[in-house]
Amino acid sequence: MAPGRPCAAGLARFCQKLKRRKLLADSSMATSLQRCLSALDLTLLGVGSMVGSGLYVLTGVVAKEVTGPAVTVSFVVAAVASLMAALCYAEFGARVPRTGSAYLFTYVSMGELWAFLIGWNLVLEYVIASAAVARAWSGYLDAMFDHRIQNFTEAHLGVWQVPFLARSPDWLAAGIILLASAFVSCGARVSSWLNHTLSAVSMIVILFIVVLGFILARPSNWGEAEGGFAPFGFSGVMSGTATCFYAFVGFDVIAASSEEARDPKRAVPLAIALSLGLAATAYILVSAVLTLMIPWHSLNPNSALADAFYQRGYSWAGYLVATGSICAMTTVQLSGLFCLPRIIYAMAADGLFFEMFAYVHPRTQVPLLGILAFGALTAVVTLLLDLDALVQFLSIGTLLAYTFVAISVLVLRFQTASQSRSPSLAGSGPKAKEYSSFSDHLELVGAGHGPEPGRLRPALRPYLGFLDRGSPGAAVRGAVCGLVVSAIALGCVLMLGHSVLRLPLWGFLLLLLCSSVTFLLSLLVLGAHQQQRLKDTFQMPLVPLIPALSIVLNFCLMLKLSYLTWVRFTIWLLIGLLVYFGYGIWHSKENWREPPGLVTARYVAFSDGRVEETVRDPGQAPAQGPGSP
Repeated sequence: MAPGRPCAAGLARFCQKLKRRKLLADSSMATSLQRCLSALDLTLLGVGSMVGSGLYVLTGVVAKEVTGPAVTVSFVVAAVASLMAALCYAEFGARVPRTGSAYLFTYVSMGELWAFLIGWNLVLEYVIASAAVARAWSGYLDAMFDHRIQNFTEAHLGVWQVPFLARSPDWLAAGIILLASAFVSCGARVSSWLNHTLSAVSMIVILFIVVLGFILARPSNWGEAEGGFAPFGFSGVMSGTATCFYAFVGFDVIAASSEEARDPKRAVPLAIALSLGLAATAYILVSAVLTLMIPWHSLNPNSALADAFYQRGYSWAGYLVATGSICAMTTVQLSGLFCLPRIIYAMAADGLFFEMFAYVHPRTQVPLLGILAFGALTAVVTLLLDLDALVQFLSIGTLLAYTFVAISVLVLRFQTASQSRSPSLAGSGPKAKEYSSFSDHLELVGAGHGPEPGRLRPALRPYLGFLDRGSPGAAVRGAVCGLVVSAIALGCVLMLGHSVLRLPLWGFLLLLLCSSVTFLLSLLVLGAHQQQRLKDTFQMPLVPLIPALSIVLNFCLMLKLSYLTWVRFTIWLLIGLLVYFGYGIWHSKENWREPPGLVTARYVAFSDGRVEETVRDPGQAPAQGPGSP
């Protein structure tokens, strides 16, 4: 081989590192974090992360400028769309009860590089989200005091005219971040108690708004005299849906907290369902009473609820609304700062991020360094930077995470046994299979002797046998790839076909037909194969349909974002790749998985129903089944 020419084997090993998947040794509940959260704790954590400034600001903005009274329909459609992503998170949160959320789910199903990029984007998402909520919190409080805080700051420090910097430093918002970080560092119990208290106050205020609002309701405000129920038509309702979708962002904090749940298999799916249901109910009822109290065109977008009560002669109710909004935004703040260091902890524990952030305080049992470091970083971002240009990062990061989680559900549901990294046990006696991966172990303990995933359904083999002629799982892998590619093409045609691509009608219809047919064929191929079935673990229904629809929806919403958001997002990804190739790939714990001489435990299941746990040296040849020479 010529000097300097890369070795093919070395290049293959390098590529293998990029797509290696995390193998969890077992499904035990052992963790260095404290398992102290009940289903109620997780539910209120999810409600607190979803019902925040959106309820008090977003509702009025969408009703006034986008949909009119049909904002209620937009929230219903957005809740159903969010449910598809939430079901994916619920299945993974119950199946993989470890902290890390979408990062971990991607790691165990799609590979290390993709997982790092998802985790990297989640870090930015939580930093910006926490900073934006802190700014909204301080702005709302400042408005109650006639903007005296902002006026004092600008009078003594002046107004900054520097690109990417805020108009003036927001000391109040930065102080809120530091105070919330201090509470989160005290432990999950303290954070949960504070979240319970604030969520209770917030829900009482919401109940008051709904009851008094319906008492003051005027059905004529939805009549033709005021423009009708949907003055902006169907397009307005769908545009409102795209905006309202982000009101339900936040249920992933439940999945990220699954390692601190007492019974994650039961608590995580239940908490996700209850929190999403409660948040959807709150948004729908509040938007209904808001547009019934006063005409939609009379709303004040900046403080719609308080102004609506003021217009009806109940100005005192505005103080209750302000109290509820501050409590709601504080719970969102706590949820974000609770989840952020746990994502960092998961990445550091896997060796993909700096190891010091994997430190867990022995008394409080929380990732203390991650909380302090990233709490301080968030405070600096809140204090100095202009967040208006960065807030759209929240949308693209969240939607990308939703997409990868949906793809991960498809991958693990249809993953064939032969795709496991451990060799099968062979022999002339009863057929045995060795289980080493976490998903394989779940199949062993949960499914027993059910149908083998990734194989063609027996009833369809006489008709579709050609799908099984290739390597095991080849048809499934091809169908998943076809599904993703056709979903991207379908989203591009629907969202960009007329406005950006300016396709002629025949071209639009042709591309729409081709992408739709490919999408449906991929769905049918996946549906023709057997899925992994687990007992005593939540599994979302209607797979592969729901994950596939979630993927299409997420791509469509991502394509509605501005091109500048995509440019900034690409730059952030490039920085992440530098971190990964400069540190993560060399320090990954997967580099040292099963070194020579390490004795590891393996689960072995024989076709006659026996299950055994074997211990062997990975450097030795696999054990043979009964009756083998």
